[in-house]
Amino acid sequence: MRRADIERLLPAVYQRAAGTGGPLAALLDVMEGMHEPVEGRLAAVDDLVAPYRTPDAFLPYLLGWLAMDHIGRSLPPGRQRDLAARAGELARTRGTAAGLCALLATVTGVAGFVIDEPAERPFHIVVRVPAAARDQLPLIRVAVALEKPAAVTADIAEEV
Repeated sequence: MRRADIERLLPAVYQRAAGTGGPLAALLDVMEGMHEPVEGRLAAVDDLVAPYRTPDAFLPYLLGWLAMDHIGRSLPPGRQRDLAARAGELARTRGTAAGLCALLATVTGVAGFVIDEPAERPFHIVVRVPAAARDQLPLIRVAVALEKPAAVTADIAEEV
Protein backbone atom coordinates (compact mmCIF):
# COMPACT_ATOMS: atom_id res chain seq x y z
CA MET A 1 0.00 0.00 0.00
CA ARG A 2 1.31 3.40 -0.90
CA ARG A 3 1.73 6.03 1.76
CA ALA A 4 -1.05 8.18 0.26
CA ASP A 5 -3.45 5.21 0.38
CA ILE A 6 -2.62 4.52 4.02
CA GLU A 7 -2.96 8.19 4.86
CA ARG A 8 -6.48 8.31 3.37
CA LEU A 9 -7.56 5.59 5.81
CA LEU A 10 -6.62 7.73 8.83
CA PRO A 11 -9.01 10.08 10.61
CA ALA A 12 -8.92 13.69 9.31
CA VAL A 13 -6.89 15.00 12.26
CA TYR A 14 -4.15 12.43 11.57
CA GLN A 15 -4.22 13.14 7.84
CA ARG A 16 -3.41 16.79 8.56
CA ALA A 17 -0.61 15.78 10.93
CA ALA A 18 0.89 13.32 8.44
CA GLY A 19 1.79 16.02 5.95
CA THR A 20 3.97 18.00 8.36
CA GLY A 21 7.03 15.73 8.21
CA GLY A 22 6.80 14.64 11.83
CA PRO A 23 6.83 11.17 13.40
CA LEU A 24 3.54 10.17 11.77
CA ALA A 25 4.97 10.91 8.31
CA ALA A 26 8.00 8.74 9.10
CA LEU A 27 5.75 5.97 10.39
CA LEU A 28 3.70 6.08 7.17
CA ASP A 29 6.91 5.80 5.12
CA VAL A 30 7.94 2.74 7.14
CA MET A 31 4.48 1.19 6.71
CA GLU A 32 4.71 1.66 2.95
CA GLY A 33 8.08 -0.08 2.91
CA MET A 34 6.74 -2.96 5.00
CA HIS A 35 3.85 -3.51 2.58
CA GLU A 36 6.01 -3.67 -0.57
CA PRO A 37 7.21 -7.33 -0.32
CA VAL A 38 3.73 -8.63 0.48
CA GLU A 39 2.12 -6.64 -2.30
CA GLY A 40 4.73 -7.90 -4.73
CA ARG A 41 3.88 -11.49 -3.76
CA LEU A 42 0.15 -10.86 -4.05
CA ALA A 43 0.58 -9.25 -7.46
CA ALA A 44 2.26 -12.45 -8.68
CA VAL A 45 0.15 -15.01 -6.79
CA ASP A 46 -1.23 -16.44 -10.04
CA ASP A 47 2.34 -17.46 -10.93
CA LEU A 48 2.20 -20.06 -8.15
CA VAL A 49 -0.48 -22.09 -9.90
CA ALA A 50 0.75 -21.54 -13.46
CA PRO A 51 2.80 -24.67 -14.26
CA TYR A 52 5.36 -22.91 -16.44
CA ARG A 53 5.83 -19.89 -14.15
CA THR A 54 5.81 -21.43 -10.68
CA PRO A 55 9.16 -21.82 -8.90
CA ASP A 56 10.71 -25.31 -9.04
CA ALA A 57 10.35 -25.66 -5.27
CA PHE A 58 6.56 -25.22 -5.57
CA LEU A 59 6.10 -27.91 -8.25
CA PRO A 60 5.68 -30.86 -5.82
CA TYR A 61 2.91 -29.00 -4.00
CA LEU A 62 1.22 -28.08 -7.28
CA LEU A 63 1.36 -31.71 -8.45
CA GLY A 64 -0.13 -32.82 -5.13
CA TRP A 65 -2.91 -30.29 -5.50
CA LEU A 66 -3.63 -31.71 -8.97
CA ALA A 67 -3.46 -35.33 -7.69
CA MET A 68 -0.44 -36.09 -9.86
CA ASP A 69 2.27 -36.22 -7.20
CA HIS A 70 2.29 -40.04 -7.08
CA ILE A 71 3.62 -40.04 -10.66
CA GLY A 72 5.41 -36.71 -10.90
CA ARG A 73 7.55 -36.45 -7.79
CA SER A 74 10.50 -38.29 -9.38
CA LEU A 75 10.38 -36.40 -12.68
CA PRO A 76 12.71 -33.54 -13.63
CA PRO A 77 11.15 -30.05 -13.28
CA GLY A 78 10.38 -29.67 -17.00
CA ARG A 79 8.33 -32.86 -17.09
CA GLN A 80 6.67 -31.95 -13.79
CA ARG A 81 5.55 -28.71 -15.43
CA ASP A 82 4.21 -30.60 -18.46
CA LEU A 83 2.35 -33.01 -16.19
CA ALA A 84 0.81 -30.17 -14.19
CA ALA A 85 -0.20 -28.36 -17.39
CA ARG A 86 -1.93 -31.46 -18.78
CA ALA A 87 -3.47 -32.63 -15.50
CA GLY A 88 -7.02 -31.65 -16.44
CA GLU A 89 -6.88 -33.42 -19.79
CA LEU A 90 -5.29 -36.49 -18.21
CA ALA A 91 -7.95 -36.60 -15.49
CA ARG A 92 -10.74 -36.54 -18.11
CA THR A 93 -9.27 -39.55 -19.93
CA ARG A 94 -8.05 -41.46 -16.87
CA GLY A 95 -8.77 -45.19 -17.03
CA THR A 96 -8.77 -45.30 -20.83
CA ALA A 97 -6.11 -46.56 -23.21
CA ALA A 98 -5.82 -43.09 -24.75
CA GLY A 99 -5.43 -41.54 -21.31
CA LEU A 100 -2.67 -43.96 -20.31
CA CYS A 101 -0.85 -43.31 -23.60
CA ALA A 102 -1.11 -39.55 -23.05
CA LEU A 103 0.17 -39.89 -19.48
CA LEU A 104 3.12 -42.03 -20.56
CA ALA A 105 3.98 -39.58 -23.35
CA THR A 106 3.86 -36.71 -20.85
CA VAL A 107 6.01 -38.29 -18.15
CA THR A 108 8.61 -39.70 -20.56
CA GLY A 109 8.63 -36.90 -23.11
CA VAL A 110 8.32 -39.50 -25.89
CA ALA A 111 5.25 -40.00 -28.09
CA GLY A 112 4.21 -43.25 -29.73
CA PHE A 113 2.98 -45.48 -26.90
CA VAL A 114 0.42 -48.07 -28.00
CA ILE A 115 -1.95 -50.02 -25.77
CA ASP A 116 -3.23 -53.36 -27.04
CA GLU A 117 -6.17 -55.15 -25.46
CA PRO A 118 -5.91 -58.81 -26.53
CA ALA A 119 -9.35 -60.33 -27.14
CA GLU A 120 -8.23 -63.73 -25.83
CA ARG A 121 -7.33 -62.23 -22.46
CA PRO A 122 -10.04 -59.99 -21.00
CA PHE A 123 -9.07 -57.29 -18.51
CA HIS A 124 -5.47 -57.31 -19.71
CA ILE A 125 -3.46 -54.70 -21.60
CA VAL A 126 -0.11 -54.74 -23.33
CA VAL A 127 1.76 -51.43 -23.28
CA ARG A 128 4.06 -51.14 -26.27
CA VAL A 129 6.97 -48.81 -25.53
CA PRO A 130 8.62 -46.76 -28.30
CA ALA A 131 12.32 -47.40 -28.76
CA ALA A 132 13.14 -43.85 -27.71
CA ALA A 133 11.61 -44.46 -24.26
CA ARG A 134 13.32 -47.78 -23.47
CA ASP A 135 15.79 -46.11 -21.14
CA GLN A 136 12.82 -45.05 -18.95
CA LEU A 137 11.31 -48.50 -18.37
CA PRO A 138 11.34 -48.24 -14.54
CA LEU A 139 9.32 -45.02 -14.72
CA ILE A 140 6.97 -46.56 -17.30
CA ARG A 141 6.38 -49.62 -15.11
CA VAL A 142 5.55 -47.44 -12.10
CA ALA A 143 3.24 -45.18 -14.13
CA VAL A 144 1.37 -48.15 -15.63
CA ALA A 145 1.02 -49.86 -12.26
CA LEU A 146 -0.34 -46.70 -10.64
CA GLU A 147 -2.61 -45.52 -13.44
CA LYS A 148 -4.12 -48.62 -15.04
CA PRO A 149 -7.58 -49.59 -13.81
CA ALA A 150 -7.35 -51.77 -10.69
CA ALA A 151 -9.09 -54.77 -12.28
CA VAL A 152 -6.74 -54.81 -15.27
CA THR A 153 -3.43 -56.64 -15.54
CA ALA A 154 -0.65 -55.25 -17.71
CA ASP A 155 2.48 -56.30 -19.55
CA ILE A 156 5.16 -53.94 -20.86
CA ALA A 157 6.49 -54.76 -24.31
CA GLU A 158 9.65 -53.01 -25.44
CA GLU A 159 8.92 -53.09 -29.13
CA VAL A 160 7.33 -50.41 -31.27
